Amino acid sequence: MSRQATPPTSSTSPPHLGPLVAVVTAASAGVLVGLALTATTPVAGIAHVGTAVRVGLPIARVAIDLAAVFATGFALLPLLAGGRTPASSAPVFAKARLGVVASALVWAAAALASLVLQAAEYRPADTALSFADLTSYVSTVAAGKALLVVAGFALSQALIGLAAIRLGPRVPPELVVGCGLFALLPLPVTGHAGDSHLAEYAMVLVELHIVSVVAWTGGLAVTVALVARHRGLLAVVLPRFSRLATICLGVAAATGLLNGIAEFVQHPTVRLWPGLVTTAYGQLLLAKVVALAAVAALGGYLRWKLMPGVVRHRRTALVTFAVVELAIMGLAFGFAAVLSRTPLV
Repeated sequence: MSRQATPPTSSTSPPHLGPLVAVVTAASAGVLVGLALTATTPVAGIAHVGTAVRVGLPIARVAIDLAAVFATGFALLPLLAGGRTPASSAPVFAKARLGVVASALVWAAAALASLVLQAAEYRPADTALSFADLTSYVSTVAAGKALLVVAGFALSQALIGLAAIRLGPRVPPELVVGCGLFALLPLPVTGHAGDSHLAEYAMVLVELHIVSVVAWTGGLAVTVALVARHRGLLAVVLPRFSRLATICLGVAAATGLLNGIAEFVQHPTVRLWPGLVTTAYGQLLLAKVVALAAVAALGGYLRWKLMPGVVRHRRTALVTFAVVELAIMGLAFGFAAVLSRTPLV
């Protein structure tokens, strides 16, 4: 008896929402865990603020990070697919262009919300936040300027994405990706790295870390969400993404490790050991390391065990493993959002 061939999947199939939901849910959980670990950690030089601001700031930061992840992932998809894709794949790329616009708008809104919350944290606790407070914060604090730049580049990416929706492939995908990458760069210079006496080197490491993690997570999430149902396109996109992910893993691991060690080395009193286990900063850093090791193991299994079947257009457990990997990545983003505001004390 002859085996009946599996019918091709239509390119109008709905996207897998599981990967996107997994990242958002896990990132939210990571923020809550991080807040619990740092609940009693005072922030030197900053007046006491209300719970809404204290909780809202890491939530806004993780919203910035996740919007950046999705905007970058959607923008990368045409580059991962290359120029030799069938016409039947056009609906997939149309969804990706819509995804760029929606994610970039959320990115800009989250940056502006973070600006308001940071200005509220910066002001005296007994006064109401005014527009003058906002303008003063932007003019005197580097983080305020950085958030405005982020919002500006994110809005620019949304506008370019709208042009891509109208004009299709006539808008170079490199332009969409590049605009998003520029939006990633301002915030790292205002964090821990910017306060270091090795600031020039530390900021480069942090920026490389962020770009690699965002490209890795966004590429995987969008590949699984939009392409997993389309085996022919998946057989082209997944090997390309796998090569990109391998590079991103190496860069993320090296830069993250160096940045974490540098924080301890530069501190006048806290040493790497036992600081890794006795400080909230060290505990969050260890949590990120464990998460990175876990996603590296899952990514290796996906590449060496599942990808050969994908290339042969066979049914695999790709979506299941990718959702688990993305959930762990989301946790790491949540930890990182709190870590960026946690002093080493």
